[in-house]
Amino acid sequence: MSEEINSEKYSIKFLPGDRQIKVNAGETIIKAARLAGVHINASCGGSGVCGKCKVQLESGNVDGGKSEKLSDEDFNEGYRQACISTVISEAVIRIPVESSLKAGGLATEVPIRHRARMHVFNVDELKEEGVFAPPVEKLVLDLPEASAEDNMADAGRLIHGLNDQYNEHRLITTLPVLRKLRRTLREQKFQVTTTLSRSVSEGGKTHIVNVQAGNWEKRNFGLAVDIGTTTVYGSLLDLYTGEVLAKGGDYNGQISYGEDVISRIIYAEKPKGLELMHDLVINTINTIINRLLKTANIDRDELSSITLAGNTAMTHFLLALEPHNIRRAPYVPVSTFFPPFRATDLGIKLDTHAVALVYPSISSYVGGDIVAGVMGSGMYRTETVTLYVDIGTNAEIVIGNNEWLVCAACSAGPAFEGGGITHGMRAASGAIEDFSMNPTDFEPMNITIGNKPPIGICGSGLLILVATLLENNVIDRDGKFNRLLDTPRIREGRSGYEYVLVWEGESGVDHDIVINEVDIENFIRAKAAIYAGIKTLVESVGLEITNIEQIILAGAFGSYIDLDSAMTVGLFPEVDPDRILYVGNGSMLGTWMSELSNHIRKDVVDVVKRMTSFELSEVNTFKDQYVASLFLPHTDISLFPNLKKRFSLFQNISEHNI
Repeated sequence: MSEEINSEKYSIKFLPGDRQIKVNAGETIIKAARLAGVHINASCGGSGVCGKCKVQLESGNVDGGKSEKLSDEDFNEGYRQACISTVISEAVIRIPVESSLKAGGLATEVPIRHRARMHVFNVDELKEEGVFAPPVEKLVLDLPEASAEDNMADAGRLIHGLNDQYNEHRLITTLPVLRKLRRTLREQKFQVTTTLSRSVSEGGKTHIVNVQAGNWEKRNFGLAVDIGTTTVYGSLLDLYTGEVLAKGGDYNGQISYGEDVISRIIYAEKPKGLELMHDLVINTINTIINRLLKTANIDRDELSSITLAGNTAMTHFLLALEPHNIRRAPYVPVSTFFPPFRATDLGIKLDTHAVALVYPSISSYVGGDIVAGVMGSGMYRTETVTLYVDIGTNAEIVIGNNEWLVCAACSAGPAFEGGGITHGMRAASGAIEDFSMNPTDFEPMNITIGNKPPIGICGSGLLILVATLLENNVIDRDGKFNRLLDTPRIREGRSGYEYVLVWEGESGVDHDIVINEVDIENFIRAKAAIYAGIKTLVESVGLEITNIEQIILAGAFGSYIDLDSAMTVGLFPEVDPDRILYVGNGSMLGTWMSELSNHIRKDVVDVVKRMTSFELSEVNTFKDQYVASLFLPHTDISLFPNLKKRFSLFQNISEHNI
């Protein structure tokens, strides 16, 4: 579940240019400048090493901003280093205009960027809609004590009590309940708490999975788990209040046997390979559960249910189902629907009464994680034609509304996670996550995660970087560098021409950090696969790109994605940024909601049945769409009409090139 971060905001004005932006207290001045669309030369990533980001404080206060690169005299005159100065009040900041552009510090207006609006969900929404009803619920009964006049069997007494006091029907007891029922009823003079596991089908049977002596109604807890290929996340929920008590994650233990699902499926086909893949993911889940229970100080036997979602391969590993045919045409999984299980039967270390609910899949490459995202985002309930995209090594795409849904998966490759890029890396401390360029001297402004010296480029940084190079005519639509530009940052390297983002002396590694033409080519392939998948899917249902009314982004990449950059390079179709929402970890959101609402679980069955899956490799037009997308932003520039108005790069393109 996504959470809003409450923080005091301050208004910062940048001069000259009168650009103004409101930012959270504690934000660095250099990030505030980036948000305001102001460029400050700075290549060291915000670590205070290069000293090029000198600004002057005209009013207000900032915290920090002094390093060996700044003299005492300058500091006393109000000069600060933007990368190590943080906002603590309203302020007016002047960007010095030097006589030489290359001296640094020139204020240059750059495009103001948009991030997706965060759509924050909370349990109050479920309560307001009247659908807060956990699928595993506790009910307290005060039963008449057995006597000579009333010698009904204990099980019958329990069932009659549920009928009379809660109007519960079609009840089934389990053997473990029967074995402890006699003792439990008499411990607290026939006051007992029953744990009920409800069916998703109308008129379905409800199982009595546990009984406890006394009143335990408010001690009912559950788990929501997202089984990612790279990372497994879990949330511990209070099923009585809906509150999230603890959350955390860990790397999927399978990762040492391959970073992608295909490698793991191949390993699972070896003798005892499937058993190992199952044990590794179960051990990861159990480790996370242990941490969550310790954090929240909850006893293990108080957990009543666990809801899990993952892609189709991860679900097969979870259940120890043979995944062999997931990777072979005609791409057939063992199953897409799964009944409730006892958590202990999967190897999950909970009490024997705990129920495991597993999200259904659609196909071999559109799994339960995407179904959970569709449910959590609510796109299946809206009339708005919505595009749901979860980008990772594979990109899963869903298009539709409350009347119809179609989905597909396409292989984007690892570029958006830093793979296949010379100095690419995952989003971690020191990764370049944001970038702008002085369009006059082509000097960079790099911003890194944690304001550490740069050590590489993460996926979100790569996207902004390529878009900015294109906007400033540093690369052409084929991703090739303009070799006529007068800057030492463009040079010939081992993999063709490259742009130097960070010189070695300003980096956190023992070499220059660059992006080269091979990197850009890999990026273009990745974005082309996603855009081609979107366009193919849209046209397969008789619509056009212009019919998309809303885009929902999910996954870690979506939280950092720069929308303008995504449209500039042709990753996404042009949509008003106000129509783009970010829902965070869609899979986690869906499992969380299903833990708290049996109504959502009922909806899942209907949604899966009416969701049509396309295998893009079998759609003849997909290859043509892919080839057409191997340009920035696309061979057909008419698909991106705003780019012509926004960038001079596209204003003089000849009809032949269009």
